[in-house]
Amino acid sequence: MAVAAHVKELENKHAQIDRQIQTEQKNPLPDTLRITSLKKQKLHLKDQIHAHLDK
Repeated sequence: MAVAAHVKELENKHAQIDRQIQTEQKNPLPDTLRITSLKKQKLHLKDQIHAHLDK
């Protein structure tokens, strides 16, 4: 897979997780453990994106 395509896929996953976080935060009783887990996943993806872009 080309680096650009891989980065684009990571960015799409990052955006999807961001939408999931926003949706969960809008709930009357948001699941804070789920939000924390999603934020960790999002940060991991961000690190991967930056690692590919810094090469």
